[in-house]
Amino acid sequence: MIHPSAQIDPAARIGKDVSIGAFCVIGADVEIGDGTVIGPHVVIDGPTRIGRENRIHSFAALGGDPQDKKFHNESAELIIGDRNLIREFVTFNRGTEDGGGVTRIGNDNWIMAYVHIAHDCIVGNNAVFANAASLAGHVTVEDYVILGGFTLVHQFCQIGAHAFTSMGSVINRDVPPFVTVAGTYAEPRGINSEGLKRRGFDSARIQSIKRAYRTIYKSGLGLAEARSQLAEAATTAPDVKLMLDFIEGSQRSLVR
Repeated sequence: MIHPSAQIDPAARIGKDVSIGAFCVIGADVEIGDGTVIGPHVVIDGPTRIGRENRIHSFAALGGDPQDKKFHNESAELIIGDRNLIREFVTFNRGTEDGGGVTRIGNDNWIMAYVHIAHDCIVGNNAVFANAASLAGHVTVEDYVILGGFTLVHQFCQIGAHAFTSMGSVINRDVPPFVTVAGTYAEPRGINSEGLKRRGFDSARIQSIKRAYRTIYKSGLGLAEARSQLAEAATTAPDVKLMLDFIEGSQRSLVR
């Protein structure tokens, strides 16, 4: 299941039932988990750890040096979980010493063509990155986020769980969980109610999230006052508690 034209360093660790296509280049400190399928012309540098049952399409370049002038070949790695779909011309860079040394991708993500994930980014599970979405360094993307095509995310931003970005969004601040944003620079446009319905959120949960959104964005309250109101609702609504915790941990302030 390994094409004879593939160049695989003898020190690479290849799991069971792995398929590697023509003209791939696999570096020395690379580990590829069982059942992973790698198309032709893929380059994987190390240190990189790839989990089970991933599908990596042609011309992806994974585990390359970070695009950071402060990087001087210190130890840093890329870790990819299980069952991810990684399409053509995707690039994932390893981490840097200043950023913790790891770029980490979780499980069950759909990463479409031309996506770039830079050094020290953390991506959760079940996310969808549409074509040419790009993360600068040190970005965190939580579970079930959908990034529309050509979305650009500024370094150190956080995007909360279940958030949605419209095509061409330029994000320079943090996006709370459940919120939809659009534009250059991105502005809030409501909550991702359709996505929540598809994931089994009932009407009571969605209404609770909508009320929290109105408190943050429509009430005219300052952020400190809005947080006080959310704290009351969060005692009985876990989804509101998730939003409140995100806001309290924000380092770049929120999209407004």
